[in-house]
This record gives sequence, structure tokens and C-alpha cells, in this order.
Amino acid sequence: MENNKRKILLVDDDQSLLDTLGDFLKFEGYEVICSFSGEDALIKMRPFQPDLIILDMGMPGMGGKGFLDRITNPDGSTAYPVLVLTARSAMAEYFSNKKISSFLAKPCDPADLLMEVGRILFIEAAGRDKSGPVNPLRRLVVAEPDQELKALLQSELTASGFQVESVSNGAEALEKAITIKPDAVVMRLDLDQMSANEVVAMLKRLPSGAELNFVIYGVDMPNVDLDHVANLSIPQNCIVRDLNVNSIVDRVMNVTGA
Repeated sequence: MENNKRKILLVDDDQSLLDTLGDFLKFEGYEVICSFSGEDALIKMRPFQPDLIILDMGMPGMGGKGFLDRITNPDGSTAYPVLVLTARSAMAEYFSNKKISSFLAKPCDPADLLMEVGRILFIEAAGRDKSGPVNPLRRLVVAEPDQELKALLQSELTASGFQVESVSNGAEALEKAITIKPDAVVMRLDLDQMSANEVVAMLKRLPSGAELNFVIYGVDMPNVDLDHVANLSIPQNCIVRDLNVNSIVDRVMNVTGA
């Protein structure tokens, strides 16, 4: 799976932002290299072949504009997808007719940035597939207490074309599912605060939960609460017995029709 990581080039002259945002994106499953200037980014860009460039505009030297000029084709498209990230929110209007992938103003919420990164990468990948039109992103809530497994699920599901909201316990999963009305809720069976079977039962009682899809995994793990298994009211094809990421992703793809 490591070889399938999407690659991001992060360009900003703020070293603390490079460290913080770079670590955040790596934690979410991306391969990231950082550049402190437009000139440095030009050197690193072509050997790295990024799937996405996150670009700050207000840098010394050539700055973001100079860098963007050098990677822009005659038709206005860019050599690589570009997400412009800048404190100068007024520049959103300036970029409205430019062929960049997206624009976010600093400071932005990390969850919003992650969602935008996933959206751009999915659209770019789908755009290379000439067999049909680009479909809208399907939304998922993923509840997993183990941070490493949660990050891996986030990465693999995002790479598979989903917009993912990750949480750590059942109560957060319930709240998030009610708020964003996802296409599916993906949960480990045993969760803190509320188990997955309790979340499923509560959501099914709501009008908005009648058509909601579920994927519950870890059902046969050691020390699992057998009452949670007995009270789990979902079809067998929505259950994954272990914690295998590929199996979970495949099951999500099946139940959502992706």
C-alpha cells in the first residue's frame, strides 16, 4: 500500500506551517515533500512528480505567482493540479478565471483542507479515465479508535474516491452521521461511548437513517463483546470479520455502489 500513496508538494515560506501541515498530511496517508520557496519547489517538483501542489502565494523571491507562471501551459492549465493556500483571501477573485484546482484562504480548518485535497485528487484521477463522466464524491463517516488504522482507512478510502470524515468513538460517529448525512457509516464494532450496534440502532430510528448504508468490521476480533455481535442488525454483506483494510474498502465500495 505504501507505493500507492498520493504525493503532495507543499510550498510555503512559513517553516512552522510546513512542519505542522506536512506532518498532518503524512499522518493522513499522503507522501509529502516540502519546499520553502518557488525556486526550491521548481527544483524538487519534476523528480517528485506530485499528484497535487499546495501553494502559498506570499513568498519572497519569485513567490507563488512566479512559480505558477512557470508551471502554466499556454492554455492556462497547470502542469500539476494546484491548490492555492494563502492568507490573502482577496486573491480568490483574482484566481476565479485561472485554471487552478482550488483556492483556500489561510487560516483554514485542517478538516476542510483534507476534504479539498481528497476532492481534487479524486476529480483529477477520474478525469484521466475517458470511459465515462466524473461522478460526485460519496461521503463516509469512519469511526476507528486506533489512530494508525484510522489514518490508513482515511488514506485508502480517499484514494478510492470517497470524501471521508474520521472520528474516534461511537458518539462522534452518531453526531457526524446526523450532521452530514453520509452515504455510509464505517465502524469498528467495539467503540468507546457507544458501540457500533448502538449507533446503527439509533440511526435506523431516524427518518434520515432509513436508507443509510453501514459497514461494520472487527466482528470476530479477540475480546469482542458478544452482546454487540448479537445486537448488530445489518446484512451479512455489510460485515467484515477482521481489520483488513483492503476487505473494508472493498465492502464499502460494494455497499455504496461505487
